[in-house]
Amino acid sequence: MGQRGIKDQVAIVGMGCTQFGEHWDRSVDDMVIEAAHAAYDSAGIVQDDVDAFWVGTLGSGTSGLTISKPLKIDYKPVTRVENMCATGSEAFRNAAYAVASGAFDLVMAIGVEKLKDNGMSGLVGAPLPDDGTRANITAPASFSLLAPAYANKYGVEEDRMKEVLTRIAWKNHYNGARNSRAQFQSEVSKEKIASAPLIAGQLGVFDCSGVSDGSAAAILCRAEDAHKYTDNPIYIKALAFTSGPGAGPLDPDYDYTTFHEVSRCAEDAYAQAGVTDPRAEIAMAEVHDCFTPTELVLMEDLGFADRGTAWQEVLDGTFDLDGELPVNPDGGLKSFGHPIGASGLRMLFECWLQLRGEAPEERRIRSLDEGKKLAMTHNLGGGPGECVSFASIVGSELG
Repeated sequence: MGQRGIKDQVAIVGMGCTQFGEHWDRSVDDMVIEAAHAAYDSAGIVQDDVDAFWVGTLGSGTSGLTISKPLKIDYKPVTRVENMCATGSEAFRNAAYAVASGAFDLVMAIGVEKLKDNGMSGLVGAPLPDDGTRANITAPASFSLLAPAYANKYGVEEDRMKEVLTRIAWKNHYNGARNSRAQFQSEVSKEKIASAPLIAGQLGVFDCSGVSDGSAAAILCRAEDAHKYTDNPIYIKALAFTSGPGAGPLDPDYDYTTFHEVSRCAEDAYAQAGVTDPRAEIAMAEVHDCFTPTELVLMEDLGFADRGTAWQEVLDGTFDLDGELPVNPDGGLKSFGHPIGASGLRMLFECWLQLRGEAPEERRIRSLDEGKKLAMTHNLGGGPGECVSFASIVGSELG
């Protein structure tokens, strides 16, 4: 890829995040105001200090007015972006590039989504016209195809695959139970997860991410200015985004055991950040666990496990909170919830807390104490074989 990247040129100096959940009594405006002002307070600034804003939302607003009205922004540029489930990450990416270009000194990226009382569940918006070849299939059904495909390719028995998926859900609920901002804050037993009603294929209720409301925000500036705002900035090491040809569902060679867009995106991110061994260099990762088999496949696409081995790594606890490479220490989409426009920034919020040593003690990851200094976030939008993918790498030190 030809991207040179912006390693160590931009810093995160403030962040805010609402609790995610069923906010029947709160509007989009309410959540935007809470997340934005938490970010301002975190950076020690006022709103007028911000030069420009990027807002990510899929269905909770149609222009910059989504945030300029509730925040009473005084005639500043506000850009609304959307990229399916990677929408929050897209707002962050565009805001970071604006700072790196020199166009602005201090900017905000904010994501927001309200799903619970808009009459819809999951992705919102009317289906676009197509040529009639697109399969009419739900998201759970589409992602459920990953599990039998993976099991068949790598010789994993059906009962063992169910155990693997159950453990992923169990891990993320365990982590979410230690997070006061998560939608679901209770541990769930493996027995309850495994016996839950089926949604599609092998996927039960607990294999699917939560549908929720929420907002998250970040304040960014040039790296050389970061200490004007905080003693503990987080530096952007890599921002990668890929959008593939979307040929998977029509390609007889596509086997539903990988997201090509994700593996290419990860390669680009590692090249930008100078990461040669992600398993050894990444302290933690927040990944797009929209469904439990998605997280399984992502462990291989992101280079955290060799092909055909992630299922055993899951069972061995490699990606647990106290494991070698904690994945979704905040509970992930599964437990934290998935208000689409906010999820990418919520992932970065967990990196912000962990790298700055501000995560609650019961959720602190030990890999940071072992000298690792980098954290990764990953979003995808779409489905197997036809998606977009985002990856970021951030760190607590320059260099």
